[in-house]
Amino acid sequence: MAQDPFEEFEQRRLNTQDEARDEAVKKRHSRGGRTARENLDDLVDGFPVNEFGQYAVAAQRSRKDVEELQIQTAGDGVITAIGSVNSNLFDATAAKTALIINDYTVLAGTQGYFHHRKIDRLLGLAGQQQLPVVMYTEGGGGRPGDTDVLISGGGLNVPTFHRWCALTGKVPRIAVNHGFCFAGNAALFGAADLRIATQQSYIGMAGPAMIEGGGLGSYQATDIGPSNVHTKNGVIDIVAQDEAQATSIAKQALAYCQGPTTHFDHEDQSSLRSALPANRRMAYNPLKILERLFDNDSFLPLRPHYGRSIITGLARIEGIPFAVLANDCRHLGGAIDSESASKATDLYRLADRWKLPVVSFVDTPGFMVGPDSESTGAPRHMSEMFTAGATLTQPIVAIFLRRGYGLGAMAMTGGSFEIPVYAASWPTGEFGPMGLEGAVHLGYKQELAKLPEGPEREAHFEALLAKLYERGKATEAASFLEIDSVIDPVDTRSIISSALLAK
Repeated sequence: MAQDPFEEFEQRRLNTQDEARDEAVKKRHSRGGRTARENLDDLVDGFPVNEFGQYAVAAQRSRKDVEELQIQTAGDGVITAIGSVNSNLFDATAAKTALIINDYTVLAGTQGYFHHRKIDRLLGLAGQQQLPVVMYTEGGGGRPGDTDVLISGGGLNVPTFHRWCALTGKVPRIAVNHGFCFAGNAALFGAADLRIATQQSYIGMAGPAMIEGGGLGSYQATDIGPSNVHTKNGVIDIVAQDEAQATSIAKQALAYCQGPTTHFDHEDQSSLRSALPANRRMAYNPLKILERLFDNDSFLPLRPHYGRSIITGLARIEGIPFAVLANDCRHLGGAIDSESASKATDLYRLADRWKLPVVSFVDTPGFMVGPDSESTGAPRHMSEMFTAGATLTQPIVAIFLRRGYGLGAMAMTGGSFEIPVYAASWPTGEFGPMGLEGAVHLGYKQELAKLPEGPEREAHFEALLAKLYERGKATEAASFLEIDSVIDPVDTRSIISSALLAK
Protein backbone atom coordinates (compact mmCIF):
# COMPACT_ATOMS: atom_id res chain seq x y z
CA MET A 1 0.00 0.00 0.00
CA ALA A 2 1.36 3.40 -1.01
CA GLN A 3 2.33 5.77 1.78
CA ASP A 4 -0.06 8.66 2.35
CA PRO A 5 1.51 11.67 0.55
CA PHE A 6 0.85 13.95 3.50
CA GLU A 7 2.52 11.52 5.90
CA GLU A 8 5.47 11.25 3.53
CA PHE A 9 5.66 15.04 3.27
CA GLU A 10 5.53 15.45 7.04
CA GLN A 11 8.32 12.93 7.49
CA ARG A 12 10.49 14.72 4.90
CA ARG A 13 9.83 18.02 6.65
CA LEU A 14 10.71 16.56 10.04
CA ASN A 15 13.96 15.20 8.61
CA THR A 16 15.07 18.80 8.04
CA GLN A 17 14.46 19.81 11.64
CA ASP A 18 16.74 19.59 14.67
CA GLU A 19 14.42 17.03 16.26
CA ALA A 20 15.42 14.44 13.66
CA ARG A 21 19.14 14.89 14.36
CA ASP A 22 19.33 14.58 18.09
CA GLU A 23 22.92 13.31 18.20
CA ALA A 24 24.24 16.10 15.96
CA VAL A 25 22.37 18.73 17.96
CA LYS A 26 23.73 17.42 21.27
CA LYS A 27 27.25 17.45 19.87
CA ARG A 28 26.79 21.03 18.71
CA HIS A 29 25.46 22.14 22.09
CA SER A 30 28.23 20.32 23.95
CA ARG A 31 30.74 22.52 22.13
CA GLY A 32 28.94 25.71 23.09
CA GLY A 33 27.32 26.32 19.69
CA ARG A 34 23.78 26.78 18.49
CA THR A 35 22.16 25.00 15.57
CA ALA A 36 21.44 26.83 12.33
CA ARG A 37 17.71 26.64 13.03
CA GLU A 38 18.19 28.10 16.50
CA ASN A 39 20.03 31.04 14.95
CA LEU A 40 17.29 31.43 12.34
CA ASP A 41 14.57 31.39 15.01
CA ASP A 42 16.42 34.03 17.02
CA LEU A 43 16.93 36.26 13.98
CA VAL A 44 13.22 36.37 13.12
CA ASP A 45 11.99 36.27 16.74
CA GLY A 46 10.20 32.99 16.11
CA PHE A 47 8.06 34.28 13.26
CA PRO A 48 7.52 32.08 10.15
CA VAL A 49 9.83 32.36 7.14
CA ASN A 50 9.66 31.36 3.51
CA GLU A 51 12.38 28.73 3.18
CA PHE A 52 14.05 27.86 -0.13
CA GLY A 53 15.53 24.46 -0.94
CA GLN A 54 14.55 23.00 2.40
CA TYR A 55 14.39 19.45 1.00
CA ALA A 56 17.75 19.47 -0.76
CA VAL A 57 20.35 16.89 0.21
CA ALA A 58 24.01 16.49 -0.70
CA ALA A 59 24.67 15.48 -4.30
CA GLN A 60 25.81 12.03 -3.14
CA ARG A 61 22.89 9.76 -4.06
CA SER A 62 25.27 7.53 -6.03
CA ARG A 63 27.19 6.62 -2.88
CA LYS A 64 24.72 6.95 0.02
CA ASP A 65 21.18 5.90 0.88
CA VAL A 66 18.61 8.62 0.17
CA GLU A 67 16.96 8.36 3.59
CA GLU A 68 20.37 8.59 5.22
CA LEU A 69 21.11 11.71 3.16
CA GLN A 70 17.83 13.31 4.20
CA ILE A 71 18.81 13.21 7.85
CA GLN A 72 22.60 13.51 7.70
CA THR A 73 22.75 16.16 4.95
CA ALA A 74 19.52 18.06 5.59
CA GLY A 75 19.24 21.15 3.38
CA ASP A 76 22.72 20.34 1.99
CA GLY A 77 24.26 22.20 4.90
CA VAL A 78 22.63 25.61 4.56
CA ILE A 79 19.29 27.22 5.41
CA THR A 80 18.17 29.85 2.90
CA ALA A 81 15.04 31.83 3.69
CA ILE A 82 13.31 35.19 3.54
CA GLY A 83 11.88 36.45 6.80
CA SER A 84 11.28 39.49 8.98
CA VAL A 85 14.12 40.82 11.14
CA ASN A 86 13.35 43.54 13.71
CA SER A 87 9.63 43.35 12.96
CA ASN A 88 9.03 44.84 16.41
CA LEU A 89 10.66 48.09 15.20
CA PHE A 90 9.82 48.33 11.50
CA ASP A 91 6.98 47.57 9.11
CA ALA A 92 6.87 44.38 7.04
CA THR A 93 8.59 45.94 4.03
CA ALA A 94 11.54 47.32 5.98
CA ALA A 95 11.91 44.14 8.06
CA LYS A 96 12.01 41.76 5.09
CA THR A 97 15.46 40.17 4.93
CA ALA A 98 17.27 37.43 3.01
CA LEU A 99 18.80 34.90 5.42
CA ILE A 100 21.61 32.44 4.68
CA ILE A 101 22.69 30.27 7.60
CA ASN A 102 25.36 27.62 7.18
CA ASP A 103 24.74 24.43 9.14
CA TYR A 104 27.98 23.07 10.58
CA THR A 105 26.21 19.92 11.79
CA VAL A 106 25.89 18.90 8.12
CA LEU A 107 29.20 17.86 6.57
CA ALA A 108 31.01 20.59 8.57
CA GLY A 109 29.12 23.32 6.70
CA THR A 110 31.05 22.59 3.50
CA GLN A 111 29.92 24.07 0.21
CA GLY A 112 28.43 21.43 -2.06
CA TYR A 113 26.62 21.57 -5.39
CA PHE A 114 23.09 22.16 -4.11
CA HIS A 115 24.45 24.23 -1.21
CA HIS A 116 25.81 26.72 -3.74
CA ARG A 117 22.64 26.61 -5.85
CA LYS A 118 20.51 27.46 -2.81
CA ILE A 119 22.68 30.44 -1.94
CA ASP A 120 22.73 31.59 -5.56
CA ARG A 121 18.93 31.47 -5.69
CA LEU A 122 18.59 33.60 -2.56
CA LEU A 123 21.22 36.11 -3.61
CA GLY A 124 19.38 36.51 -6.91
CA LEU A 125 16.14 37.22 -5.06
CA ALA A 126 17.89 39.65 -2.72
CA GLY A 127 19.10 41.63 -5.71
CA GLN A 128 15.73 41.57 -7.48
CA GLN A 129 13.73 42.53 -4.39
CA GLN A 130 16.38 44.85 -2.87
CA LEU A 131 16.59 42.86 0.35
CA PRO A 132 19.40 43.12 2.90
CA VAL A 133 21.26 39.85 3.50
CA VAL A 134 22.42 38.30 6.76
CA MET A 135 24.77 35.35 6.20
CA TYR A 136 26.20 32.93 8.77
CA THR A 137 29.43 31.71 7.21
CA GLU A 138 30.72 28.86 9.39
CA GLY A 139 32.07 25.98 7.31
CA GLY A 140 35.07 24.18 5.92
CA GLY A 141 35.03 25.45 2.34
CA GLY A 142 34.50 23.47 -0.84
CA ARG A 143 33.28 19.86 -0.63
CA PRO A 144 35.00 17.28 -2.86
CA GLY A 145 32.58 14.40 -2.16
CA ASP A 146 29.59 15.40 -4.33
CA THR A 147 29.83 12.52 -6.79
CA ASP A 148 26.43 13.03 -8.47
CA VAL A 149 27.60 16.08 -10.41
CA LEU A 150 29.05 14.60 -13.59
CA ILE A 151 29.24 17.80 -15.64
CA SER A 152 31.73 19.52 -13.35
CA GLY A 153 35.45 19.55 -14.04
CA GLY A 154 37.37 21.65 -11.53
CA GLY A 155 34.14 22.71 -9.82
CA LEU A 156 34.96 26.36 -10.38
CA ASN A 157 31.98 27.39 -12.49
CA VAL A 158 30.24 28.69 -9.36
CA PRO A 159 28.37 32.04 -9.38
CA THR A 160 28.07 32.40 -5.59
CA PHE A 161 31.10 34.59 -4.93
CA HIS A 162 30.38 36.92 -7.84
CA ARG A 163 26.71 37.24 -6.91
CA TRP A 164 27.56 38.00 -3.28
CA CYS A 165 30.07 40.68 -4.21
CA ALA A 166 27.88 42.09 -7.00
CA LEU A 167 25.34 43.08 -4.33
CA THR A 168 27.90 45.53 -2.88
CA GLY A 169 26.32 48.96 -2.68
CA LYS A 170 22.94 47.59 -3.77
CA VAL A 171 21.79 45.98 -0.51
CA PRO A 172 23.33 45.80 2.99
CA ARG A 173 25.28 42.58 3.59
CA ILE A 174 26.14 41.37 7.09
CA ALA A 175 28.25 38.28 7.81
CA VAL A 176 28.21 36.42 11.12
CA ASN A 177 30.69 33.70 12.04
CA HIS A 178 31.21 31.24 14.84
CA GLY A 179 33.72 28.40 14.76
CA PHE A 180 35.77 27.32 11.75
CA CYS A 181 35.42 29.35 8.56
CA PHE A 182 37.84 28.35 5.83
CA ALA A 183 38.39 28.77 2.08
CA GLY A 184 35.15 29.69 0.24
CA ASN A 185 33.34 30.34 3.50
CA ALA A 186 36.07 32.80 4.53
CA ALA A 187 35.86 34.50 1.12
CA LEU A 188 32.15 35.13 1.71
CA PHE A 189 32.79 36.38 5.25
CA GLY A 190 35.57 38.73 4.18
CA ALA A 191 33.54 40.23 1.32
CA ALA A 192 30.63 41.34 3.53
CA ASP A 193 29.94 44.99 4.31
CA LEU A 194 30.00 44.29 8.05
CA ARG A 195 31.72 41.31 9.67
CA ILE A 196 30.71 39.96 13.10
CA ALA A 197 32.54 37.00 14.65
CA THR A 198 32.48 35.24 17.98
CA GLN A 199 35.54 34.87 20.17
CA GLN A 200 35.57 31.19 19.16
CA SER A 201 36.02 31.97 15.45
CA TYR A 202 38.90 30.77 13.26
CA ILE A 203 38.84 32.34 9.83
CA GLY A 204 41.30 31.59 7.03
CA MET A 205 41.51 31.42 3.26
CA ALA A 206 42.51 27.76 3.60
CA GLY A 207 42.00 25.07 6.21
CA PRO A 208 44.63 22.68 7.60
CA ALA A 209 44.29 20.08 4.81
CA MET A 210 44.76 22.60 2.02
CA ILE A 211 47.70 24.26 3.79
CA GLU A 212 49.44 20.92 4.30
CA GLY A 213 48.57 19.79 0.77
CA GLY A 214 50.26 22.91 -0.56
CA GLY A 215 53.45 22.00 1.26
CA LEU A 216 53.14 24.87 3.71
CA GLY A 217 53.29 22.88 6.93
CA SER A 218 51.01 21.06 9.31
CA TYR A 219 48.69 23.11 11.52
CA GLN A 220 45.72 22.62 13.79
CA ALA A 221 42.49 24.33 12.75
CA THR A 222 42.76 26.51 15.86
CA ASP A 223 46.13 27.83 14.64
CA ILE A 224 44.52 29.49 11.63
CA GLY A 225 43.06 32.99 11.86
CA PRO A 226 41.84 33.13 15.47
CA SER A 227 39.55 36.03 16.30
CA ASN A 228 42.15 37.74 18.52
CA VAL A 229 44.37 38.08 15.45
CA HIS A 230 41.64 39.28 13.12
CA THR A 231 40.39 41.93 15.54
CA LYS A 232 43.81 43.59 15.40
CA ASN A 233 44.28 43.40 11.63
CA GLY A 234 40.83 44.77 10.78
CA VAL A 235 39.24 41.61 9.33
CA ILE A 236 36.60 41.44 12.07
CA ASP A 237 34.49 44.55 12.66
CA ILE A 238 32.75 43.39 15.83
CA VAL A 239 33.61 40.55 18.22
CA ALA A 240 30.82 38.80 20.10
CA GLN A 241 31.01 36.44 23.06
CA ASP A 242 28.88 33.76 21.42
CA GLU A 243 26.26 33.17 18.71
CA ALA A 244 23.46 34.63 20.81
CA GLN A 245 25.27 37.95 21.19
CA ALA A 246 26.44 37.84 17.56
CA THR A 247 22.83 37.45 16.42
CA SER A 248 21.72 40.32 18.63
CA ILE A 249 24.47 42.53 17.17
CA ALA A 250 23.51 41.53 13.62
CA LYS A 251 19.92 42.63 14.30
CA GLN A 252 21.11 45.92 15.78
CA ALA A 253 23.43 46.56 12.82
CA LEU A 254 20.71 45.75 10.29
CA ALA A 255 18.33 48.16 12.04
CA TYR A 256 20.51 51.14 11.05
CA CYS A 257 19.72 50.29 7.42
CA GLN A 258 16.03 49.75 8.08
CA GLY A 259 15.31 53.34 9.08
CA PRO A 260 14.66 55.73 11.99
CA THR A 261 13.15 54.56 15.24
CA THR A 262 10.42 56.43 17.08
CA HIS A 263 11.29 55.52 20.67
CA PHE A 264 14.57 56.73 22.18
CA ASP A 265 16.01 58.45 25.21
CA HIS A 266 19.31 60.13 25.98
CA GLU A 267 21.49 61.48 28.76
CA ASP A 268 21.37 65.00 30.13
CA GLN A 269 23.53 67.21 27.90
CA SER A 270 24.53 69.95 30.35
CA SER A 271 27.76 68.23 31.39
CA LEU A 272 29.12 68.54 27.83
CA ARG A 273 30.23 72.10 28.59
CA SER A 274 32.88 70.68 30.91
CA ALA A 275 33.57 67.48 28.93
CA LEU A 276 36.95 68.64 27.63
CA PRO A 277 39.91 69.26 29.95
CA ALA A 278 40.77 72.90 30.64
CA ASN A 279 44.34 72.22 29.50
CA ARG A 280 44.11 71.99 25.70
CA ARG A 281 47.09 69.63 25.62
CA MET A 282 45.50 67.01 27.83
CA ALA A 283 43.93 63.87 26.41
CA TYR A 284 40.39 62.73 27.19
CA ASN A 285 38.12 59.78 26.39
CA PRO A 286 35.96 60.76 23.38
CA LEU A 287 33.75 57.69 23.86
CA LYS A 288 32.30 59.28 27.00
CA ILE A 289 31.29 62.32 24.95
CA LEU A 290 29.89 60.29 22.08
CA GLU A 291 27.85 58.00 24.29
CA ARG A 292 26.37 61.02 26.06
CA LEU A 293 25.48 62.65 22.75
CA PHE A 294 23.91 59.60 21.14
CA ASP A 295 20.59 57.96 21.94
CA ASN A 296 21.06 55.57 24.84
CA ASP A 297 22.52 52.18 23.85
CA SER A 298 22.54 53.13 20.17
CA PHE A 299 26.30 53.29 19.55
CA LEU A 300 27.81 50.24 17.85
CA PRO A 301 31.61 50.67 17.59
CA LEU A 302 33.47 49.05 14.69
CA ARG A 303 37.04 47.69 14.82
CA PRO A 304 37.94 49.23 18.21
CA HIS A 305 41.34 47.47 18.27
CA TYR A 306 42.40 48.50 14.76
CA GLY A 307 43.44 52.00 13.65
CA ARG A 308 42.92 53.21 17.19
CA SER A 309 43.46 56.93 16.62
CA ILE A 310 40.09 56.98 14.84
CA ILE A 311 36.80 55.72 16.25
CA THR A 312 34.20 54.44 13.80
CA GLY A 313 30.76 53.03 14.35
CA LEU A 314 27.02 53.35 13.87
CA ALA A 315 24.67 55.33 16.10
CA ARG A 316 21.41 57.27 16.36
CA ILE A 317 20.36 60.72 17.48
CA GLU A 318 16.63 61.23 17.99
CA GLY A 319 16.15 57.88 16.32
CA ILE A 320 17.98 58.93 13.12
CA PRO A 321 20.70 56.42 12.11
CA PHE A 322 24.11 57.54 10.87
CA ALA A 323 27.76 56.47 10.57
CA VAL A 324 30.23 57.82 13.13
CA LEU A 325 33.76 59.08 12.52
CA ALA A 326 35.75 60.50 15.44
CA ASN A 327 39.37 61.18 16.35
CA ASP A 328 40.76 59.65 19.52
CA CYS A 329 43.47 61.82 21.09
CA ARG A 330 44.45 58.98 23.45
CA HIS A 331 46.32 57.34 20.58
CA LEU A 332 49.07 59.17 18.67
CA GLY A 333 47.54 62.37 20.02
CA GLY A 334 44.71 61.89 17.53
CA ALA A 335 47.05 61.93 14.52
CA ILE A 336 45.74 59.86 11.63
CA ASP A 337 48.15 57.08 10.69
CA SER A 338 47.87 54.59 7.81
CA GLU A 339 45.72 52.11 9.75
CA SER A 340 43.27 54.70 11.01
CA ALA A 341 43.09 56.34 7.56
CA SER A 342 42.21 52.94 6.08
CA LYS A 343 39.61 52.46 8.81
CA ALA A 344 38.06 55.86 8.07
CA THR A 345 38.04 55.09 4.34
CA ASP A 346 36.10 51.90 5.01
CA LEU A 347 33.63 53.84 7.16
CA TYR A 348 32.97 56.30 4.34
CA ARG A 349 32.40 53.40 1.96
CA LEU A 350 30.12 51.58 4.38
CA ALA A 351 28.05 54.76 4.83
CA ASP A 352 27.75 55.08 1.07
CA ARG A 353 26.70 51.45 0.61
CA TRP A 354 24.15 51.60 3.40
CA LYS A 355 22.94 55.10 2.46
CA LEU A 356 23.73 56.52 5.89
CA PRO A 357 24.83 60.11 6.57
CA VAL A 358 28.16 60.58 8.34
CA VAL A 359 28.67 62.61 11.51
CA SER A 360 32.34 63.42 12.03
CA PHE A 361 33.72 64.53 15.40
CA VAL A 362 37.04 66.22 14.73
CA ASP A 363 39.99 66.64 17.08
CA THR A 364 43.19 65.93 15.20
CA PRO A 365 46.61 67.52 14.72
CA GLY A 366 46.57 66.09 11.19
CA PHE A 367 48.13 63.11 9.47
CA MET A 368 50.95 61.18 11.11
CA VAL A 369 54.23 62.05 9.39
CA GLY A 370 57.87 60.94 9.40
CA PRO A 371 59.93 58.08 7.94
CA ASP A 372 58.17 55.41 10.02
CA SER A 373 54.78 56.61 8.85
CA GLU A 374 55.83 56.68 5.21
CA SER A 375 57.11 53.11 5.47
CA THR A 376 53.51 51.99 6.16
CA GLY A 377 52.31 53.34 2.81
CA ALA A 378 50.99 56.61 4.22
CA PRO A 379 50.57 58.47 0.89
CA ARG A 380 48.32 55.73 -0.47
CA HIS A 381 46.24 55.09 2.66
CA MET A 382 45.79 58.76 3.52
CA SER A 383 44.98 59.77 -0.04
CA GLU A 384 42.39 56.97 -0.22
CA MET A 385 40.61 58.66 2.67
CA PHE A 386 40.27 61.77 0.49
CA THR A 387 39.04 59.68 -2.44
CA ALA A 388 36.42 57.93 -0.32
CA GLY A 389 35.24 61.26 1.06
CA ALA A 390 35.07 62.83 -2.39
CA THR A 391 33.01 59.97 -3.83
CA LEU A 392 30.66 59.77 -0.84
CA THR A 393 27.09 60.43 -1.96
CA GLN A 394 25.71 60.79 1.57
CA PRO A 395 25.76 64.04 3.59
CA ILE A 396 28.36 64.79 6.26
CA VAL A 397 27.86 66.79 9.43
CA ALA A 398 31.12 67.96 11.06
CA ILE A 399 31.43 68.82 14.74
CA PHE A 400 34.85 70.18 15.73
CA LEU A 401 35.49 69.38 19.39
CA ARG A 402 38.99 70.80 19.60
CA ARG A 403 41.76 70.66 16.97
CA GLY A 404 41.05 70.97 13.28
CA TYR A 405 44.51 71.02 11.75
CA GLY A 406 45.92 70.35 8.32
CA LEU A 407 45.07 67.76 5.73
CA GLY A 408 43.94 65.31 8.40
CA ALA A 409 41.12 67.59 9.54
CA MET A 410 40.09 68.13 5.92
CA ALA A 411 40.00 64.36 5.34
CA MET A 412 37.72 64.02 8.39
CA THR A 413 35.16 66.26 6.66
CA GLY A 414 35.04 64.52 3.29
CA GLY A 415 38.11 66.30 1.91
CA SER A 416 37.27 69.97 2.52
CA PHE A 417 35.55 72.11 5.14
CA GLU A 418 33.04 73.15 2.48
CA ILE A 419 31.75 69.57 2.01
CA PRO A 420 29.66 69.11 5.20
CA VAL A 421 26.02 70.14 5.07
CA TYR A 422 26.82 71.77 8.41
CA ALA A 423 30.21 72.35 10.01
CA ALA A 424 30.11 73.61 13.58
CA SER A 425 32.66 73.89 16.35
CA TRP A 426 32.49 73.87 20.10
CA PRO A 427 34.06 77.02 21.62
CA THR A 428 37.16 74.91 22.35
CA GLY A 429 37.85 74.49 18.62
CA GLU A 430 41.16 75.62 17.15
CA PHE A 431 42.17 75.69 13.50
CA GLY A 432 45.23 76.05 11.32
CA PRO A 433 47.29 74.48 8.53
CA MET A 434 49.22 72.45 11.11
CA GLY A 435 49.46 71.97 14.89
CA LEU A 436 50.16 75.22 16.73
CA GLU A 437 53.34 74.04 18.42
CA GLY A 438 54.76 72.81 15.11
CA ALA A 439 53.73 76.02 13.38
CA VAL A 440 55.67 78.09 15.93
CA HIS A 441 58.76 75.88 15.68
CA LEU A 442 58.68 76.01 11.88
CA GLY A 443 57.61 79.62 11.32
CA TYR A 444 59.74 81.22 14.01
CA LYS A 445 62.74 78.92 13.99
CA GLN A 446 65.34 81.61 13.36
CA GLU A 447 63.73 84.07 15.74
CA LEU A 448 63.72 81.52 18.56
CA ALA A 449 67.27 80.43 17.79
CA LYS A 450 68.54 83.95 18.51
CA LEU A 451 67.43 83.59 22.12
CA PRO A 452 69.48 81.57 24.60
CA GLU A 453 68.07 78.21 25.60
CA GLY A 454 66.12 78.38 28.81
CA PRO A 455 63.30 80.44 30.34
CA GLU A 456 63.58 83.40 27.93
CA ARG A 457 63.22 81.24 24.82
CA GLU A 458 60.42 79.20 26.40
CA ALA A 459 58.53 82.37 27.37
CA HIS A 460 58.84 83.75 23.84
CA PHE A 461 57.68 80.43 22.42
CA GLU A 462 54.60 80.47 24.68
CA ALA A 463 53.84 84.09 23.68
CA LEU A 464 53.99 83.20 19.98
CA LEU A 465 51.88 80.15 20.63
CA ALA A 466 49.22 82.23 22.40
CA LYS A 467 49.07 84.59 19.42
CA LEU A 468 48.54 81.73 16.98
CA TYR A 469 45.91 80.23 19.26
CA GLU A 470 43.95 83.50 19.33
CA ARG A 471 44.15 83.69 15.55
CA GLY A 472 42.94 80.11 15.13
CA LYS A 473 40.12 80.08 17.71
CA ALA A 474 36.77 78.71 16.60
CA THR A 475 35.07 82.10 16.65
CA GLU A 476 37.79 83.53 14.40
CA ALA A 477 37.47 80.61 11.99
CA ALA A 478 33.72 81.20 11.91
CA SER A 479 34.24 84.91 11.26
CA PHE A 480 36.22 84.03 8.13
CA LEU A 481 33.48 81.52 7.12
CA GLU A 482 35.83 78.55 7.33
CA ILE A 483 33.13 76.85 9.40
CA ASP A 484 29.41 77.53 9.59
CA SER A 485 29.03 78.24 13.28
CA VAL A 486 30.29 77.95 16.83
CA ILE A 487 27.78 76.20 19.09
CA ASP A 488 27.10 75.53 22.73
CA PRO A 489 28.01 71.85 23.32
CA VAL A 490 24.61 71.40 24.97
CA ASP A 491 22.97 72.06 21.59
CA THR A 492 25.03 69.48 19.67
CA ARG A 493 22.27 66.86 19.52
CA SER A 494 19.69 69.26 18.14
CA ILE A 495 22.23 70.74 15.69
CA ILE A 496 23.04 67.28 14.31
CA SER A 497 19.45 66.07 14.12
CA SER A 498 18.25 69.23 12.33
CA ALA A 499 21.16 68.98 9.86
CA LEU A 500 20.40 65.31 9.17
CA LEU A 501 16.69 65.97 8.71
CA ALA A 502 17.55 68.75 6.25
CA LYS A 503 19.59 66.39 4.06
